[in-house]
Amino acid sequence: MAHGLTPSMTPSWVDMARIMIQMRLTLLRNSLRGDRATNLLFGVLVGVALAAGTIAVAVLWPAYLPLALTVWLTGWIFGPIFTGGGDETLRPEYFAMLPATPRRTAAGLLAGAFAGPAPLVTLLALLSLPVYGWRHGPAGVLIGLAAALATLATMVMLSRIVVAALGLFVRSRATAALVGIVMGTTLALSGNGWAPAIALGATDTLIWTQTFVRVLPSGWGVAAVEASWPLALAILAANGAAIALLLLAWAALLARRVASAARGGVPARRGAPRPFPAIGGARIVAAKEVRVWWRDLVRIQLLSVAFSYALVFPLLLVTIDSWIMVPFIGLIAIVMAAGTSANLYGVDGTALWLTLMTPGAERADVRGRQLAWLLIVGPAATILTLAGTAVSGQTWAWPWVLGLLPALLGGAAGLIVRVAVTSLVPGTDPHKRGGNPLNTGADESAETGLAWLLLIAVPVMGLPTAAVILLHPWAGVPVGLLTGALSVWGFGKIAHRRLESHGTELLTLMKHGPAPQPTGKEATADLPLKHRIAVILCYCVAWLPTFPQGIVPMIFKIVGVQDPVWFLALHLPPVWQWPTIIFMITLGLLMYGYAILIPMRISSAP
Repeated sequence: MAHGLTPSMTPSWVDMARIMIQMRLTLLRNSLRGDRATNLLFGVLVGVALAAGTIAVAVLWPAYLPLALTVWLTGWIFGPIFTGGGDETLRPEYFAMLPATPRRTAAGLLAGAFAGPAPLVTLLALLSLPVYGWRHGPAGVLIGLAAALATLATMVMLSRIVVAALGLFVRSRATAALVGIVMGTTLALSGNGWAPAIALGATDTLIWTQTFVRVLPSGWGVAAVEASWPLALAILAANGAAIALLLLAWAALLARRVASAARGGVPARRGAPRPFPAIGGARIVAAKEVRVWWRDLVRIQLLSVAFSYALVFPLLLVTIDSWIMVPFIGLIAIVMAAGTSANLYGVDGTALWLTLMTPGAERADVRGRQLAWLLIVGPAATILTLAGTAVSGQTWAWPWVLGLLPALLGGAAGLIVRVAVTSLVPGTDPHKRGGNPLNTGADESAETGLAWLLLIAVPVMGLPTAAVILLHPWAGVPVGLLTGALSVWGFGKIAHRRLESHGTELLTLMKHGPAPQPTGKEATADLPLKHRIAVILCYCVAWLPTFPQGIVPMIFKIVGVQDPVWFLALHLPPVWQWPTIIFMITLGLLMYGYAILIPMRISSAP
């Protein structure tokens, strides 16, 4: 075994911690290549900037320090949910055969969890506690340092418990859907959460929030700094006891997770929908795909994210009596479902070999996947669109939703298969996902890039229909139907031809992963570091001018909504509103164009 351990030896706490830290650092060092290294560097830079901002809050606005630290706690808790299990470089299943108790294994894994950039960046942010403690003298600084270490350990432990609980909790369709609903609702609140705060009263909400964040573990350090010596020591002792209890809970969860993985992880699922008789090649594939959507917990979770976000995001505005987005619930669901389906082939692992071993099956496979996606997303999106428009009372929206619905449905059904066969991100086979069934093992940054690509491309498919509606409202309905039909047929044809000509390469990619990046002179065609950072920045920022500062105020202007809310253009004089809207949309599209075209241009350069 590694580092001189044999099965007969029982490693001590120190040995376990040392081995886990060394393994974690070795794996991290060996994985820092290409895009992974760039993404890590960018993430560290953003984290350091946020940490510096937290310290600035402690200096300039100390009353808001508990709220700032709550943001870091939220990231550690919800991060694993949004990333399908978070960073599981060291899986508990790898150490099931070690002659160590679950508590000792948990302590070693906890030590390994601290060996990475995220805890170091968080510790930098938590230095705001001794900075804040300086207001209370040298004793406040010492208490702040101790509180920073205790808070960091608490955050990491809570994150590890969330990862372990996910592996045990998500064992059915209902629990996978529940995780997806939590994710979708959280995303919606991050965008429109200001609306209910205004409806409840901004002052009352702020007072309640400041009280609530001090009760959370992220606020215990501030309470210790502000308290007297005896009470501060008692708070720190209670925090230490909480860490010990969390470690015991994590050890119990790890033991159950390892035992569950040994039994096969997710139990067998019985029953499957049979929407139509399996007649014809494409229908057979569609029937298979519907069963996969019904059984695969990852797909159920992602679909729940799409529809919960589409429901919650517009309904939050209803709290301030704004119904303008309710008719578009179904359209938002289509766009979000397309984004979560971007890696349609990669999420299946190496199952593509079944298609490639059947002569001429590529066309039926692509068409069947399109048909299955339309059967799953189409009816629900249509019902939400019609019901939302009827309930909202926005009669002006009928031509828009009836024209854009088929355009976006067809565009999404065509684009998802087109992107899936040209930009596949390899993942772990579903039966090899280990103790956490929501962790696909795929490159998260690459999958996120595909999702953003479709979140942009699918609305673009509705632009011709929108242009016709502006000229003559009801003429957009046939244009939308034609656009959707052509998109399904055209992109599907490109996709199955691509699958026919490059199927072997795709299977190799899924089986063995990306080819090693060239070094030395061969690496000159790789994307330079400055362009990589610029591309990531564009993907992260471009949505702001495009959608909330461009498309949404444009819709407000078209339908005559007078409330400017937080849209910059609507706060300007009328003569500058349309130029500002056009500028914002153009700026966002240029940023997206740079992020998409520059990598293609550099990679194709001789």
